[in-house]
Amino acid sequence: MKKINRLFLFAGYDKYGIIDDSLILYVRALSKFGDVVLCMDSDCSKTELKKLKPYVLHADGKRHGEYDFGSYKRAYLFARDNLELSKYDFVYMINDSVYGPLFPLKPYLEKMESANTDAFGLVRNTKHDHPHIQSWFIGMRKSVFMSTWFDKFISNVKHLESKGAITRAYEHGFTKNVVEYGGKWMCLYSAHNRDIYNKVKKYYRAKMPFMKKVAFSRHNGSLGPQISYVLKHTPIQMRNAIIANAKRAYDPEYVNRVLSQSKITAFMRGLKYAITKAITGTL
Repeated sequence: MKKINRLFLFAGYDKYGIIDDSLILYVRALSKFGDVVLCMDSDCSKTELKKLKPYVLHADGKRHGEYDFGSYKRAYLFARDNLELSKYDFVYMINDSVYGPLFPLKPYLEKMESANTDAFGLVRNTKHDHPHIQSWFIGMRKSVFMSTWFDKFISNVKHLESKGAITRAYEHGFTKNVVEYGGKWMCLYSAHNRDIYNKVKKYYRAKMPFMKKVAFSRHNGSLGPQISYVLKHTPIQMRNAIIANAKRAYDPEYVNRVLSQSKITAFMRGLKYAITKAITGTL
């Protein structure tokens, strides 16, 4: 059976420049299925980056302010200039805005790659005016990653002022370009608007192999019971890594409160959030 050659362009971020266990577990899992080139949008010391050495071809950490696509750009340019891109069957763009993998990755990779499409991903955002592949897990065949349009698209990523502008130009823009250049795309899961952030338990029970990190702060911190459900069913090494990362990102006391919520407390926090958003007209 022919070996499948994969390249993972990995975008990371940590405001303290720390390579922690949650990132190492993710990169280690990917490294079992292909080569990894990782770029952080963070100033990381050589000591921190050294933690990834067993699992990557290259790792770099320098604050550039271009967010995930800026890291994808840097990882791609390194690969284009230092590796033989044509030897790869699939190239992925993946970021660390999620915790996981919560399930073994192999079946998901095989299912996406077996589809007769030029691009694919884990989650399709179903917005009617611009459905697209959510940019935290995108895969491509040669028809995309070896194309002139993709090289131009990713090489020209630059700093944009707002998250909305970034989403429109690059996340929506990638899928739009695939279609405009005659390609097809698919995803294993669908999510309307922010469902992937808010319906943690639902997607876990559907065997989604990742959980969005911002679940800890969504809806006034009211997703605690859903997060606790996922953690309860997660192997202890991954569970401990997730909790440790969340406590660094937020606050240990806050995370403890979120995870110790009763369903009633979570409901009341969510209700308060919904009322506030309705009053301010931003629901």
